[in-house]
Amino acid sequence: MSHENTTQKIYLIGFISDSLLPRMPRLPTMKAAVAKVSDGHNAFEELGRATLQIVHDLKNQLNGLKLYATYLRKRLERPDQSVEERETLAKLIAGLDRAAKDMTTLVRYAHPIELRKQSGVDLARIVSAVTSEISTRETGGLPPVLIATHIEGDILLGEFDSIILTEAIKAITDDVRSTVKTKDAHALSIHVRRDANAQTASAIIEWHGANRIARQNTFPNSIGCGTVHTALGAKIIEAHGGRVQCDGDVIRAWLPLTN
Repeated sequence: MSHENTTQKIYLIGFISDSLLPRMPRLPTMKAAVAKVSDGHNAFEELGRATLQIVHDLKNQLNGLKLYATYLRKRLERPDQSVEERETLAKLIAGLDRAAKDMTTLVRYAHPIELRKQSGVDLARIVSAVTSEISTRETGGLPPVLIATHIEGDILLGEFDSIILTEAIKAITDDVRSTVKTKDAHALSIHVRRDANAQTASAIIEWHGANRIARQNTFPNSIGCGTVHTALGAKIIEAHGGRVQCDGDVIRAWLPLTN
C-alpha cells in the first residue's frame, strides 16, 4: 500500500470517529493501534475495509429512510396541514439526504480516482452547468440558491474527465454554500479565468464567500479547509494535474488547459 493511501485511511478512520459518531465513547486503544501501523498494515487495512463497509451500509439505510419519509410526507399532505408539520418533514428529509451524501462522499474519497479523459472539454461549460443546477433544484439536502458566476473568456479547453471533474466542482461548491445560511447566499460567488502568471496554459477557479469560522468539522487534508467534500474535490482536481489552495474565505483551484 502506498504512503498516500495509508494516510488517507488514517484520515478516514479519524474523521468517522470524531465526526460521524460524536456520541460514541472513544476507544482507549485507538491511539495505540494507530501507533503500530508502521509495524504492519494488515490489521489497519482490515479496520479500514470494515469501516467503509459499515459506512456503505449506513448510507443505504439512510437512503431507505429518506424514501419512507418522502412517502410519509405525501400521505400526510392535506389542505389544513400546519406549517410546522410541513417544515418538520422537510427538515427530516433534508437531514437524511445530507447524511447519505456525506457517507457517499466519504466512501468515494477512500477509493482511487479513475479518470477517462477526453480532449477539448470546456471547463467554463462545466462550471456554468454546476451553478445552473444549483440554482434550479435542491441537491444533497441543500436548497436551491443563485450563486453569482463570473467567467472570463468564452472557451477554456482542457483534457478532462468531464463527469468526474463536474463531481469535483459540485462537491466544493456545495461545501462552500453549506457554510452560509440560504438568506446570505448572495455573498457567494464563483470566478473562472485564465492564469495570466502561469508559465503554461492554466485556469483558476475561485470560490468566494465561504464562512470558514462557521465550519466546526474540518476534514483533515492537505489543503487545510473544508469537509470531506472539498477534500474529494481537491483529490479529483489533483488527479487532473491541478491543485487546490485555501486563503481565508476563498478557495482556489488551478487546472491545466490545452488552448
